[in-house]
Amino acid sequence: MTDLPHSVSTATRRRRLPSIWAIGALIIAVLVLMPLVWVLFMALTPEDNIWPHLISTTLPRYAGNTVLLAGGVAVLAAVMGCGTAWLIAMYRFPGARLLEWLLLLPLAIPAYVSAYALVDFLEYAGPVQTGLRALFGWETARDYWFPEVRSRGAAILVLASVLYPYVYLLCRAAYREQSGGIYDVARALGAGAFMRFWRVGLPLSRPAIAAGTAIVMMETVSDFGVVEFFAVQTLTTGIFSVWLEAGNPGGAAQIASLVLGMVLLLVALEKIGRNRMRYFTTVRQSRAVSRIHLTGFAGLGAAAVCVLPFAMGFVLPVGVMLGHAVGDWHVWKAPGLTEAVWNTVSVGGIAALTTVLAATFLVYGVRLSSSRLPRLLLPATTLGYAAPGAVLAVGLLIPLAALDNAVADVIEQVTGRPMGLLLTGSAAVLIYAYCIRFFAIAQGAVDAAMGRISPSLPMAARSLGRTPGQTLREVFLPLIRSSFGTALLLVFVDCAKELPATLLLRPFGFDTLATRVYEKASLENIAEASPAALLVMSVSLVAVLILARANRERA
Repeated sequence: MTDLPHSVSTATRRRRLPSIWAIGALIIAVLVLMPLVWVLFMALTPEDNIWPHLISTTLPRYAGNTVLLAGGVAVLAAVMGCGTAWLIAMYRFPGARLLEWLLLLPLAIPAYVSAYALVDFLEYAGPVQTGLRALFGWETARDYWFPEVRSRGAAILVLASVLYPYVYLLCRAAYREQSGGIYDVARALGAGAFMRFWRVGLPLSRPAIAAGTAIVMMETVSDFGVVEFFAVQTLTTGIFSVWLEAGNPGGAAQIASLVLGMVLLLVALEKIGRNRMRYFTTVRQSRAVSRIHLTGFAGLGAAAVCVLPFAMGFVLPVGVMLGHAVGDWHVWKAPGLTEAVWNTVSVGGIAALTTVLAATFLVYGVRLSSSRLPRLLLPATTLGYAAPGAVLAVGLLIPLAALDNAVADVIEQVTGRPMGLLLTGSAAVLIYAYCIRFFAIAQGAVDAAMGRISPSLPMAARSLGRTPGQTLREVFLPLIRSSFGTALLLVFVDCAKELPATLLLRPFGFDTLATRVYEKASLENIAEASPAALLVMSVSLVAVLILARANRERA
């Protein structure tokens, strides 16, 4: 009897000790958040504080261009996305069923590829200006006026044409969830087509528009390839300039912290918009919206409005790249292309598998843990997706380089042999960056899949003597296999498209398809860039088709 209190207290202490799943989940969360925390630390404690110099010289221009660019892209993408979603949801016209899904395809086009294609199409030696000179007999550029191709306006057009599907998806869902009776009442009160949109549809879809444009602005702030190609100096290009050209990592971290702050503000606005996307009806079963048939010129006009953003965002870049790739088959044999394909597949594949496995461990560990800390850190791990690749590069390369050098010095002292850099001198740091950047995709897919599993199934497995690891392997993994595979593919696709982080973190002489496209296009060699661009677009198209299929199943 005297040993009972001791045994009870021992058992109680064992129950209070965190499990290996909780500890592992906490470690994963810390590894994901570490670069963002390090960026803020470097910004607050720089070796050389260049804030006064930046504020008096380039920072106003960087910030101004970023705000103007993000605002312009947001407005244009909102107009394109909301307008096409309204036409698709409310009307029937020639090609509407096909255009409903074609309007998603620009998501498969990396923005920098679209920028290269637009310049190649509209520049002085391109088909448009060449055709105009031949048609009107003009001989040189002095004989006619043509808008500047490489400009901030062109950058806004390119980014909006590939990002508007974010607004389109959310607005189309919002219009479909609305009751058809609202529009019947508006029609009975004499409201025409435009007034029904302006006075009824637009106010009800405002939260969806806000959420979609917030995502568009996040992607715009994070962009590097388009703004660098069009010579628009933004905060993201400023990180590259201050770090690589001025050799000031602390200053780069200060600019990165400003970018991170802007992105976090947009994330908060997007969350608020999504939370407000709720519609209530006064009847149990509201009637769906009855689509109005458009015929004649009205139907053709509606079809033309929907075709225009699809043509600009998908047909133009694909057509330009296909024209170069098919016109000269030798570009497919250019040196370095095969190696770039292998680097993209290997690094992207390892990063995708690591990311999804880590996300599965984290989500499962949080579900098993009774501690509040892992649960609080779980939403924070999604911030990596909102952080631009350049920001992550700043937060990764500098601390890992210091760690690498310290480890190499220790190994050399012990063994007497020089040791190269294990992390920053290889693709390991690139894989780490990809894992952090796209961790939110894997976590979201795995968390949603596990949330659909009845709690009685793991409880039954545990009652039969299965350990937590066996329960994960025998119950959860078979049931989430489809979502697991989808997450793998989506993360791999985003790894293949990622440009800023790859440019900053890749080892010397290490090319992926994205960096190959960037380097060849920077040298005005669109022909040799076209095979890599087509391969990236083909991989991305698979992810868009999965997204379209998922939305079709929900509809």
